[in-house]
Amino acid sequence: MERQAIRHTFIRLPSKPRMDELSTSDAPASIGPYSQGIRDGDRIFVSGQGPLNPETGEVVSADIGKQTERTLENVAAVLEAGGASLDDVVKATVFVTDMDNYDAVNEVYGEYMSDPYPARSAVEVGELPGPFGVEIEVIAEVKTE
Repeated sequence: MERQAIRHTFIRLPSKPRMDELSTSDAPASIGPYSQGIRDGDRIFVSGQGPLNPETGEVVSADIGKQTERTLENVAAVLEAGGASLDDVVKATVFVTDMDNYDAVNEVYGEYMSDPYPARSAVEVGELPGPFGVEIEVIAEVKTE
């Protein structure tokens, strides 16, 4: 079999829009080397948010429903900083420390999200970076006019 030389062609694409950090005092400050969110073109990537009160940094409650509410309010605050809302979410990942809490988390999630619901994954994890039972990260589309 005859071997042929492989030729590569490189095409320079137009510059990618610069990533912009999103930050708001209406959601808890990041506790590590990451941003609350990033806007990259028409997409917003919100880092995992937990049920912390943004003013005190404390977990709002031991109740998983109240934790989920605060978590989604924190997600919404970061989205708002980037010009979007929960209605613009296209993908969500929900992390829970106990899958027995899934129904309670799902009930609150359904009250905050709208039809058509975003694509979603739900994952049980051994531990989250705080004394709480739920964390949610999302990707949203920014509507441009």
